[in-house]
Amino acid sequence: MDRMEKTTGISRAGFLAGAAAVGLTGAVLPTGRAAATAREPERGGPARKGLKHRGVVYTVGAGETPGTAWSAARMRADVRVIRDDLHADTLDVTGDGVDRLIATAAEAAERGLHVWLQPTLGDIPEKEILDSIAECGRFAERLRRQGASVDFSVGCEFWLFVPGIVPGETVLDRVENLQKGNVDMARMQRRLARFTAKAATVGRSVFHGRLSYAAAQDEEFEPVDWNLFDVIGIDYYSYFPQRTEYVRELRRYRRWGKPLAITEFGTCAYVGAPEAGGMGWNIVDHTKEPNEIKGHVVRSERTQAAYLGDLLDVFESMGLYAAMAFEFVTPDAPHRPDNPRYDLDLASYGITKPIKDHPDDPASDWHWEPKEAFHAVARRYGRRA
Repeated sequence: MDRMEKTTGISRAGFLAGAAAVGLTGAVLPTGRAAATAREPERGGPARKGLKHRGVVYTVGAGETPGTAWSAARMRADVRVIRDDLHADTLDVTGDGVDRLIATAAEAAERGLHVWLQPTLGDIPEKEILDSIAECGRFAERLRRQGASVDFSVGCEFWLFVPGIVPGETVLDRVENLQKGNVDMARMQRRLARFTAKAATVGRSVFHGRLSYAAAQDEEFEPVDWNLFDVIGIDYYSYFPQRTEYVRELRRYRRWGKPLAITEFGTCAYVGAPEAGGMGWNIVDHTKEPNEIKGHVVRSERTQAAYLGDLLDVFESMGLYAAMAFEFVTPDAPHRPDNPRYDLDLASYGITKPIKDHPDDPASDWHWEPKEAFHAVARRYGRRA
């Protein structure tokens, strides 16, 4: 239930709110053909050890404040850093706004990255979500036919984002109903299965490459018929003291005989965050304005870096299909080294920390700086380049 938990965090509300198009509907590779550096090997070619695709989640959205509004120029600069400095070969492009999604996917493909395109829209009618899946899928197919390496995911944890599966008009309403037990689980799972099948059908109708979906790791809560998909996608936030326990837990997904992609994994940069799993964000008091950190949290970028490094070592050892670290940056969770009480980056899963030029001004410009986790991921991705 990790995505549900993160939705009540700092940036998710803005990513789900929806915004006006940015005029990039026609985005396509300017050369008319994708860069080929991330293309798949021919069938029967030599097997590659370790992870096949090493990536990071890049969430596009309108931004919650004027200072964090989406910027095509910033996105292009970030994609270059992700390829050249993080040494990722894959970009998981997710979030809302079809124009933002396809512009980012096009940039990633042009830079030779493998594209994992995953629209994640919430609190809009079911038909509009399906229409968005179709539009993104058609664009993914255009990229694929131009020679890009592309996987298409029809979405993420539909039980949370799609109205009508769990009672509640908004994501936060649905979260509250789940927390209070106001949900008929059998009915919820029937509705979830129905919509997932619809989404898979739409995806297949427009995209002819590998199709996937990002599910919660709790199979009892969100059982998925993986016969509908080519790649199993799991949002993974477990914590174990021993690496062998991660391997034991992940092996169960191999019973389907299909490639396994870790569509999200990560933690926050404070002592004890890995043990909190998908609840790591829950150290912010959102009842106060401005929001502030609860209690006495000890910042530790080393903790975050060690957790991501350990999991990447596990994924490599298992030879999984893909792993995408969550996430590159969370612009609405600025780092405040001058005032730990308002250091909202503590509750962020980002591997970079956003820093405002003028911390108390919502419209202030900002930049990001790498955390230790960025360097830990870069070292591992770099040695496999």
